[in-house]
This record gives sequence, structure tokens and C-alpha cells, in this order.
Amino acid sequence: MSDNLLLIYEYVADMGERRGPYRAAHLEHIKRAQAAGQIGLAGATGDPPNGGAIQFTGVTPEDVEAWVASDPYGEAGLVLSHKILPWNLV
Repeated sequence: MSDNLLLIYEYVADMGERRGPYRAAHLEHIKRAQAAGQIGLAGATGDPPNGGAIQFTGVTPEDVEAWVASDPYGEAGLVLSHKILPWNLV
């Protein structure tokens, strides 16, 4: 288990227009993991948004994959790809 993992999302090109119906559920998904101490920082990248980055702490890559599988953005087809990287903070 890595101390920190970074989840990187690549979003669909028109994410700003399409995320509306799923945004509240996606943010709640993040907040639940934050409350459990699994997520530190999280946010969209780009303007308009073209991706996202989420810091996971104290979980395995398999835990992050399970979180991704139940993320409303992914379920709605708004995530084109994702990667999970060990993140060595300094």
C-alpha cells in the first residue's frame, strides 16, 4: 500500500456542459471518502474542465479502482480514461 495515490481523470471534451446532472452525486461520492479519511485534495483541472485529480491516502490501488467504478461521472460515461499513480509528496 502506498501512503498516497493520485487518481488522474481525463474527461470528455464537453464536460462543462454535460456534468450538471451528475455533479452533486460525484461531489457526494468524494465527500464520503473524505469523511472516511481516504481522500485529501480533489479538484478539476483545466478551464473549461478537461480532467480531474484526486489524492487518496491509506488505500490500495484496488480500493481506488473500486471507487472509480462507482463514481457517478464514470457511470455516466464522462470519464474517458484514468490512471492511478503512486504520489511521493515532499
